[in-house]
Amino acid sequence: MDEPTAIEETEVLEASQPTGDRGRDQRIILGNTGQNVLGLAIGALATFAAQVIITRRLGDEGFGVVTLTTQFAFIAAAATRFGMDVVNVRLVAILVGRAQAARARGLVRRSAAIAAAISVPFGVAVFLLAPWLADAFSGRPDVAEGAFRAVAVAIPAGALAFTYMGATRGLKIMRFTLYSQWIAQPIGWIAFTIAFWAAIDETAGVASAAFAASWALALAIAWFGWEKEQVRFPDGTRGGEIPEERTSALLRFGALRAPATLFSQLIFWTDFFVLSLLWNDEGAAGAQVTGVYGAVLRAGQSLFLFLTSVSLTFSPFVADLHHRGERERLDALYKQVTRWTLAATIPVLLVLAILPGQVLRIFGADFVTGEAALRILIVGMIVPVMVGTVGFILIMAGRTGWDLLVYAGGFAIDVAVAFALARPEALGVEGAAIAQAATLTFSAIARLLLVRRFLGIFPFDAGYLRLVPPAVAGGVAMALVHAAMPSERWLLDLVVSFVAGGVVYVAVLLAVGLPKSERASVLAMAGKVVGRAR
Repeated sequence: MDEPTAIEETEVLEASQPTGDRGRDQRIILGNTGQNVLGLAIGALATFAAQVIITRRLGDEGFGVVTLTTQFAFIAAAATRFGMDVVNVRLVAILVGRAQAARARGLVRRSAAIAAAISVPFGVAVFLLAPWLADAFSGRPDVAEGAFRAVAVAIPAGALAFTYMGATRGLKIMRFTLYSQWIAQPIGWIAFTIAFWAAIDETAGVASAAFAASWALALAIAWFGWEKEQVRFPDGTRGGEIPEERTSALLRFGALRAPATLFSQLIFWTDFFVLSLLWNDEGAAGAQVTGVYGAVLRAGQSLFLFLTSVSLTFSPFVADLHHRGERERLDALYKQVTRWTLAATIPVLLVLAILPGQVLRIFGADFVTGEAALRILIVGMIVPVMVGTVGFILIMAGRTGWDLLVYAGGFAIDVAVAFALARPEALGVEGAAIAQAATLTFSAIARLLLVRRFLGIFPFDAGYLRLVPPAVAGGVAMALVHAAMPSERWLLDLVVSFVAGGVVYVAVLLAVGLPKSERASVLAMAGKVVGRAR
């Protein structure tokens, strides 16, 4: 069965608004989240596969250069899109909710022009400054210079891709984000890397060039998705404009959102960059440490798989419901989707906590040295999952200034702690992990308190306690199987332990961890998926 069009989906939503049918919203969120999880899982596996290919062929030093340059480009793209992706999510959702979908055409044209006007010159500057960037941030400037030049193209491509993806997410349509960001980009990175290596050379610079090409492909898909959906809008622009859609308002919003977006990416990678700076004079040893911590961060960020999925799905609902003033309905949805997110993340948390060495062994034998750092990291990373998509809620409610303030505070914490603890003579990789954990914990709790103050909603209720028995049962099962497996068969140990713990967790979750109505919904959806697969 095809997914509803933007207009059909919105008409159904609007028809249900007067009745206060929260179940309808829950079903849409659950369905879209399920699609997102599938796409995100494909994307995560493809990205992981790309990283494994790079580490196996280039080693930890080459992997460190590729991680440094590609994450630099990703963060730069986040900042130079000037918040236009979030503008599109929020305002397109509001305009469609007001039955003014046609006005979104002009909005998206203006937002894309703003993103291009900032990201393209920045990409040119990175290309020209590549020698300085390579010398400042890499222990291998001879290798990193070409890599920085290559990823300069990825900056405007990524900025514009996110801008168009935000527009279709504002329509409550998630599939183009899945196709673009989570499928085409990571799989394209693998394909382009292999092809470019065969045609040019097996170097870090060529792998970074493949990353840029994959984002160009993602931009083409995201643009096509928006163009495909906007032609369905009715003609005319009935109703007056809302103040937020004016160009001047977009620029004011972007002026706050751009640094916040930059911080949002830096929060996850500032300690990595500080580590690379502090170890820059250590030569090969420094490059190895940088590569190991890059793998630790990648492994730990798998905890955000479901949180990211829910954030993408839930954001337009927040904008629409908050604009309508339906606080109770928003509060109920927030509680439910946050609990779902944590429930889905617990098996990943357990495997990272119980088998960190086996997880890192996938990157290569040398990466197992990051085992302690990974355990430290996940302590801080689980906190944002527990409080839910609080950052997106603040933004969709128009509280961008407060969101920026929290990011600035978190960035300061990350820099200070990383410089104090990540030095070669201090804790090194473990110190960087402590900085990341402290930063994420502070940011999540601060946003949670702000959401409660400004919106009067809170994620925690008695339903959270239902997750304790399945988490304990799954953890015990995973630990017992792990203890019984031969240590030299690390991959078999990882797979069998994860499956055993996961099966026990799901069984106990379905038995006692979910309310009866949610259990019925999950089983019904699973039945539909199995039926379609047949």
